[in-house]
Amino acid sequence: MNILKGSILVVIASASIYFLYQISSTDKITDAVAYDKFLSVSTDAKVDEINSNIDFWEDKLNTNPDQFPYKAKLAYYNSELFATNGDIRKLKLSEQYLVDVNTSTNYSNAAYLRALARNYITQHRFSEALHNLEIAEKNGERLEATQKMLFDVHLELGNDSKAEGYLSKFENLRDFEYLIRRSKWMDHEGDLESAIYLMEEAKKKIEEGNNEDLKQWTYTNLADYYGHAGRIADSYDHYIKALEIDPTNAYAKKGIAWIVFSHERNSDEALRIINHITREHYAPDYHLLKAEIAEFNGELLVKAKELQLFFDKTESDAYGVMYNAHKAALLAEEFNNYSMAEKLAQMEIDSRPTPQSFSLLAWTYFNSGDLDSAFEIIEEKVANKTFEPTIQYQMAEIYKAKGDNKRVAKLREELEGSIYELGPSMEDKIEKL
Repeated sequence: MNILKGSILVVIASASIYFLYQISSTDKITDAVAYDKFLSVSTDAKVDEINSNIDFWEDKLNTNPDQFPYKAKLAYYNSELFATNGDIRKLKLSEQYLVDVNTSTNYSNAAYLRALARNYITQHRFSEALHNLEIAEKNGERLEATQKMLFDVHLELGNDSKAEGYLSKFENLRDFEYLIRRSKWMDHEGDLESAIYLMEEAKKKIEEGNNEDLKQWTYTNLADYYGHAGRIADSYDHYIKALEIDPTNAYAKKGIAWIVFSHERNSDEALRIINHITREHYAPDYHLLKAEIAEFNGELLVKAKELQLFFDKTESDAYGVMYNAHKAALLAEEFNNYSMAEKLAQMEIDSRPTPQSFSLLAWTYFNSGDLDSAFEIIEEKVANKTFEPTIQYQMAEIYKAKGDNKRVAKLREELEGSIYELGPSMEDKIEKL
């Protein structure tokens, strides 16, 4: 699908909103000398090691085809490969191995059920993940591990009362996995200060041990929280901490690129970092970041190209519903394809009836000119139910169109503190609310 056909003039017309920002030296936090050493590290050695393990277990499986535990090993290593280079085919192959394993065990092994659920969560197939976890819960094996994942899934599905109920089942302030989930719950409730405190406590716990994977996971999540709170230097320091453990961590590098772009307003350097990542990591959403940088630079033909690349990649059936929310928003905002945007937004609602999903539909209606429907959805399904800055901005635009200046002013004040999170291209839009 050429999503840009007939829309390029819309993109070019938006050039009039481009502003060039300047940054003072006092705003600079990052140090290219410090992070360049990580950019020079290739994923080749890590990929080779994973592929060596895959070859080993494939040979064993070929020799003993009935040994389904070998398929579980292959599922694990293919999932690791996806995490390393973003190759969606490896995640789908991991799924197939896990389906085979669970079929072989008649869906009676809780550990395998949780593994398949974890794969579905990565694919945003939360209802299917829930189905498998409910079977695992009845099984009862390592019940607390299942309950923790049930909290995760119910929170994603918007089942807040059920999520909170599961959280209470394994309450233990000395347990790392409880702390990170309690932190996630507090962030969901809009209490970022408590979310940070709890994640910092989790950090103390995990630093007592030697689990390097969980350490870097904690560092990057804490870095994200610090960014939301405006603690940019702390955010940067924790992305660096994660890279000191694994110099190939693409998520941490992307976090540094965002600081360079959104805080320091150095789009060229941010793009240099992103281009390094995308040489070895293939996730489609990097094209969205490149498009955002291009818009900031006033390079709107480049923006159009990057958006087309995003849509081209996500047309693959392998991605399923993973990028439906992104696509719905872009179709409504950039390309006036409201019927397709509405279809995707409704699919999100059917899958996950959360305030975030309903806001997609409201935003589609607003962009199509159906202000009354947009306002009705916001009032009934979104307002006071989420604290995400992007959704708050959409609400403000809808309230502005309805003439509700009081609520617009309140949201604008909150959004002015979220420009770093939203990105520099949003600054002018917020000022005009």
